[in-house]
Amino acid sequence: MTDHPLRAALVEELHARPFPSIPAPATAWFVALRPEKRSDRDRAAERAQLDRLISGACLSLPDAEATHWSGRLGPLHVKWESHNEFVTFLVWGGTEAEVLALSQDILRDAPGLRIASARFRIQMVDGDAQVKEVLLADHSSDSLAVARVLDAQAVIAGDFNPDAAGDMRFSVLVRTDVGPKRIGRTVQRLCEIETYRAMAMLGWIRAQEMAPKLSEAGIRLSTAVGQLGEGTSEAEALLQELLDLSARLERLSARASFRWSATMAYERIVTSRIGTLGEERFEGRQTFEEFMLRRFDPAMRTVDATERRLARLTERARRAGELLRTRVDVELSRQNRALLISMDKRSDEALRLQHTVEGLSVVAISYYATSLALYVLGPIAKEAGVEKGWLAALVTPVVVLGVWAGLRAIRRRLH
Repeated sequence: MTDHPLRAALVEELHARPFPSIPAPATAWFVALRPEKRSDRDRAAERAQLDRLISGACLSLPDAEATHWSGRLGPLHVKWESHNEFVTFLVWGGTEAEVLALSQDILRDAPGLRIASARFRIQMVDGDAQVKEVLLADHSSDSLAVARVLDAQAVIAGDFNPDAAGDMRFSVLVRTDVGPKRIGRTVQRLCEIETYRAMAMLGWIRAQEMAPKLSEAGIRLSTAVGQLGEGTSEAEALLQELLDLSARLERLSARASFRWSATMAYERIVTSRIGTLGEERFEGRQTFEEFMLRRFDPAMRTVDATERRLARLTERARRAGELLRTRVDVELSRQNRALLISMDKRSDEALRLQHTVEGLSVVAISYYATSLALYVLGPIAKEAGVEKGWLAALVTPVVVLGVWAGLRAIRRRLH
C-alpha cells in the first residue's frame, strides 16, 4: 500500500523537539526572545544567530526550514527552538562560568528582546537537610515555590524573582539514582512554564491598557442609550456617536483578539505542564500549582473578564444601533404618512380648483360662442322678425350645453 504523502511529516512531528538529557551536577540557562511587536519579528536574523554559533564550532548547519536544533558547542550543550511568537535557547554544562559566558554572547547577539530567562542549579542531594540549605542560599523565601517531583526522587524550587542578571532562579535537586533524561524533562517543563507564563501575561498587560478605554466607551454608550430612550437628541448626532463607539470597539477587538486567544492557549499549556510535574508538598511549602493559582490565575481571570467586557460592550453598541434604526424607521414612516396625507389634501384641492376652472371655462367659452352665434344668426333672426333678446335667450342654453358636453368628452378621452 502506498503511504499518504504527509505521513512521514506527521510521524516526524511526534518526535520533534526531544527533551534534553542533562546529567547532574550541572548548570543550565534558558532564554526566550521576541521583538517588542509581533509584526517586527525577523526569523532570518534569528536563524543567522544560530548559524553563527554553529559555524563557530565547525558544525554542519541544519536545513533552512528547520525549527529546532540541538548539539554540542565545545564543552556545552545547546538546544534551539523557533516557535510561533518567540525563539528559545537552552544551554547546559558542568561549568557555570562557561554557561554564563555563552549566555552573554547569545544575549549580546540576539535580534529580539528577552521575554523570559532562567538559570538552573542542578545538584545531587542526600536528604532534605541539604535541600533546605540550597533553598536558603539561592532563593527568596517570600514567594518561594517548592515541590517534590519524579516520585519524590527530586525537589524543584523557584521564587520567580529575577536576579541581578535578570534570570529567574530555579533549583533541581535530585537523588543519585535519577537519570539525565528525567532531569532533562523536568528542566524542559520548568522552562516551558516560565516561558508560557510570561507570554500569557502579555494578555494581562493588554487588558490593563484597555481597561480605561473600555470604561470610557461604557460611559459614552450608557449616555447614548439614555438619550435614545428619552428621545431628547437628534437621530443623526446619536447615530454618529454610536457609529464612532462601534468603530472604536471593533478596533480594540481587532487589536486584542490574537493576543487574548494566545493568552488562553498559553494558560492551558502552563496548567498542563504543572500538572505533568506530579507535585507533592515539601514540608508545608506552597507548590508551583498553588503559586500560579495565587499569582498567575487572577491575571488570567482579568484577561478573560476584559475580553467578555469588550464583547458585551460591542453587543450593546450593536443593539443600540438597531434600536436607533428602528426609531428612525418609525419616524420616517410617520413623516411619509404625513406627507401622503398632505399630498392627498393638495390633490383634492387641485381637483376642486380644476372643477372650478372647468366651470369658469364653460362660462367663458359659452360667452364667446354665444356672441359668435348671435353674429351669425342675427341677420336671419332679423328677417324672421325675431328680436335679438329672444334670439340670445334661445341660443345661450344650446351653446352652454354644447360647450359642457364637448369639454366632458375631451376629459374622458384624456383619462
